[in-house]
Amino acid sequence: MIGKGAAIFGCEGLSLSASERDFFRDYDPFGFIIFARNVDAPDQLLALTSALREAVGRQAPILIDQEGGRVQRMRAPYWREWSPPLEAIAQAGSNAAKMMALRSRIIASELLAVGIDANCAPLADIAGSETHPFLRNRCYGETPHRVAEIARAVAEAYLDMGVLPVAKHLPGHGRSVNDTHLELPTVTAPRSDLIENDFYPFTQLADLPMAMTAHIIFSAYDPVNPATQSPEMMRVIREEIGFAGLLMTDDLNMQALQGDLAQRTARSIAAGCDIALHCKGVLSEMQQVAAAAGNMGPRTQSRASAALAQRVAPRPVDIAALEADLAALSGAGGHG
Repeated sequence: MIGKGAAIFGCEGLSLSASERDFFRDYDPFGFIIFARNVDAPDQLLALTSALREAVGRQAPILIDQEGGRVQRMRAPYWREWSPPLEAIAQAGSNAAKMMALRSRIIASELLAVGIDANCAPLADIAGSETHPFLRNRCYGETPHRVAEIARAVAEAYLDMGVLPVAKHLPGHGRSVNDTHLELPTVTAPRSDLIENDFYPFTQLADLPMAMTAHIIFSAYDPVNPATQSPEMMRVIREEIGFAGLLMTDDLNMQALQGDLAQRTARSIAAGCDIALHCKGVLSEMQQVAAAAGNMGPRTQSRASAALAQRVAPRPVDIAALEADLAALSGAGGHG
């Protein structure tokens, strides 16, 4: 069973308010997303995710950004702290794909224990010499084939554990020299470079259930609109990259986008995004997004159903064995 609303929402605090519960029940969004402001302790977080699902009366997907490194919402003392992906991958060398798969399995087990069943990973953006620091050490490598290999290993590990991966940021964020939380970047690389490099890892992940867009202008295709709001970039994502899954916006509150939230939402949905992602948890803002996003159309409903169909039952895992394997690989080094 899927919701009817074409949005994913956060909530404001550590528990669900009555007004939030009423709003979620009435709008019935596709799913929810958890941020650090929603996280205190395991029992509290499990109660919150349960309350979110109770509000809509179904096993709605609940997402989080738990990449490891700077971007992880669940932290010590209750959850493991991870080194940034790019650093961990460099240390693991030729064992990087196996190491990141093991790491992803451990993260998945921690997510599932608190009711979270989707992670906004893998990150398939390619790190470059000028990649903005907000993104660079979150990347998996500097070459398209290496990024694709590791991203595939991460995605498969999550899928096998019963956690839906969300590939990001389509069609590629690595060339951005700006932080899209604050401003709108423009990438001027020619189409041939984008196709051979930036787009390549995403072509290798085109079968994944869900993905997230980039708030970036690719001037070789559309000199005016960021990918999130560009019909031409949506065509590239669907036809050239071949992504057939459920496509959500990056957070609509990011200042790379212009206009009020209703305008940002409407432009994104009109361009071809399936789902509007609003992360801030402010009820008045969520109401604006909901009104502009409306309900999922038949094509989006089909993609949403197909994405959720890839959830498998969580399987028991031997965390101690995974940690031992991870420790052995992380320090093994090698070249690759």
